[in-house]
Amino acid sequence: MFKEYPDVVNVKQLCEMLGGICSKTACQLLRTNKIQHFKIGNRYFIPKIFVLNYICNLQNRNL
Repeated sequence: MFKEYPDVVNVKQLCEMLGGICSKTACQLLRTNKIQHFKIGNRYFIPKIFVLNYICNLQNRNL
């Protein structure tokens, strides 16, 4: 899953991975720590595994 993405993605790539959500929504998910990430300066770095964890948690809540 998401083989075409690097191991660490940026906000734009995160938006694509989550089905085309807007960057404002993605940043809100990051600011509220719904998706684990690293922030250096004003840039977000999101390891792909954290995106996968977020998606799995969403699916588990819907079961």
